[in-house]
Amino acid sequence: MAAILGKKLGMTQVFGEDGVVVPVTVIEAGPCKVTAVREPERDGYAAVQLAFGETKQGKLSKGEEGHLKKAGASPMRHLVEFRDEDLGAEEGPKIGDDVTVSSFEAGQKVKVSGISIGKGFQGGIKRHNFSRGPVTHGSHNVRAPGSIGATTFPGLVFKGTRMPGQMGNKRVTQRGLEVFRVDAERNLLMLRGSVPGPKNGTVEVRTDG
Repeated sequence: MAAILGKKLGMTQVFGEDGVVVPVTVIEAGPCKVTAVREPERDGYAAVQLAFGETKQGKLSKGEEGHLKKAGASPMRHLVEFRDEDLGAEEGPKIGDDVTVSSFEAGQKVKVSGISIGKGFQGGIKRHNFSRGPVTHGSHNVRAPGSIGATTFPGLVFKGTRMPGQMGNKRVTQRGLEVFRVDAERNLLMLRGSVPGPKNGTVEVRTDG
């Protein structure tokens, strides 16, 4: 399994070999330093921890700085573990290794995880695609949610009822994306389609399947 951390730069258009315009999302991915390797015998699971996003000295706690310094990494803002049964193998990455976009290739299927754009408090129509009520004959129920519960029994509103509330700002994973182009010199991944999150948001790119 190939995995890397990156920053979403935005979307653009590129031409394929057949001359067709393809919308792509450009991600500045890595290089990420391997800061920890989890082993099933010692930790109970297999995973590799990657660091991304350089920050200033003193912005992290002493424990975090010591953990990164032990791996030969400069102060990094993000630490993410990627689980996989094969990552703990002998030929897998070691502490101090660098992970770059070279581990991906054009045509490869990947999935991207990120925090979706927050949209604040929204009503049921925008948040859940509800239909609005009538606007004639004196109706006052144009965009109101309507009835949300029963009468005497059970006399409460069930948890999970779709209602107005905070929208967005959640972890979202977009699957089935295709690596359109890899620019190893500039540490760029170009993925066909859109990925979750705002511009300059941190995303996780993993092979899909």
